[in-house]
Amino acid sequence: MTQRPPSLSRRQLLGFGLGTAAAGLLAGCAVPGSTNVNRAALVPTAASGETVQLTYWAWLKDLQKVCDVWNAQNPRIQVTANWIPGGNTGGYQKMYSALAAGGGPDIGQVELRQIPEFMLANGLVDLARYGAKDHQAKYDDAAWAQVSFLDGVYGIPQDTGPMGFYYQTALLEQVGGEPPATWDAWRDLADKVRSTGRRNYLEVFPVADASPFAAYVQQAGARWFRTDGDEWVVDMTDDTTMMVAEFFDGVIDDDLVDTSAGAFTPGWYASAASGGVAAVTSASWADALIQSVQGGEGKWQVAPMQTWGDTGSGSSAIGGSTAAVLANAQHPAEALEFITWMTTSKEGIDAMIEYCGIGWSPAKDYIGQAREEPSEWFSGQRYNEEVFVPAAKEQNIDWSWSPVTQSAFTSLQNQFRRKLTGGLKLTDAVELAQREIVQSFRDKGLGVRTAR
Repeated sequence: MTQRPPSLSRRQLLGFGLGTAAAGLLAGCAVPGSTNVNRAALVPTAASGETVQLTYWAWLKDLQKVCDVWNAQNPRIQVTANWIPGGNTGGYQKMYSALAAGGGPDIGQVELRQIPEFMLANGLVDLARYGAKDHQAKYDDAAWAQVSFLDGVYGIPQDTGPMGFYYQTALLEQVGGEPPATWDAWRDLADKVRSTGRRNYLEVFPVADASPFAAYVQQAGARWFRTDGDEWVVDMTDDTTMMVAEFFDGVIDDDLVDTSAGAFTPGWYASAASGGVAAVTSASWADALIQSVQGGEGKWQVAPMQTWGDTGSGSSAIGGSTAAVLANAQHPAEALEFITWMTTSKEGIDAMIEYCGIGWSPAKDYIGQAREEPSEWFSGQRYNEEVFVPAAKEQNIDWSWSPVTQSAFTSLQNQFRRKLTGGLKLTDAVELAQREIVQSFRDKGLGVRTAR
């Protein structure tokens, strides 16, 4: 195995995208090979006249149709898409297994929040070495921040999820309400909606899914994970997170949200169709899901996400993924050429929307032709231009994920469930989850401490 200086910590290994068999054990797989992919010599571009064949593993539907648009115009670089299960339902395990065996695709779909875990496994090519920073100005700042670590770029943003407030106009008018500008106004509106019937709620709060809560604290200005020298610093009990947890403790205690089912579950659809739930605070990609509400056409609109007053950002985000070049790619420069076309060109973005139904385009200057048009379903509103264009620019760019994101979400969800089963306060649940998350860092051999 390649030797490294004793002073090079595991945290630094992560920062540089390195890995060892000990530090890189992830999902049961060791790191690929014994040489750090980002310390090896650059892989040269293909010789003139040579046809490059790229493979792309993703869970996007009909991705091959997007590749076909590119392939027709770029005979020297041909891309084949292979469908895999969604990340945590088997796709990531498939990638890690392939990497450990010395193979795998050239390009893989990796969620923004999973990038650090792949880095820890020495699984991603630092695309800055192949000129990725030349494309930085084409992308939303918040999206780019999620793939940038130290001086490296470990994926190209493929889609993101800026958030807004989706609501049924008639149900808000029924209580004389309007879309809330702040979370305090949202609470007042939830109280009004609740007073209209035994099972009527403004929104749901899913204890089995920590993504919305993480988005709310992200919007408020929290920063759960950061680095300090050779250590990770976990800061989940900061004043901002506790403020948000206390807010939703009160909302749940006063029975102002439905905790029986998450958004876009069968129960939620039934409730939305019958008027039992009036709204949902969610990401840009939720528009397609809401359009499955029976009889809902022309009855919904979209407003900017409510804010925490003078604290934090105008919006937040849920979801989002990258097109990342995996460690064993034979043609990283050509892969970068394709994925930047796919995510910034008008042709690529339009094809991704038409065939794959991607979330929000990460490109700064083009949202996609289909999203420039008014929506009949959403009452003729140009909500993408009105709501999500500014929302994509109103993000907490200091927020970053960690190499234990999935276990962090599991810990939060397990503790949140105790709110319903045993009356545990969310503030206490976050504190208990933080202890488990710190242990998850230690289990991976990473230096870690809490901020307080």
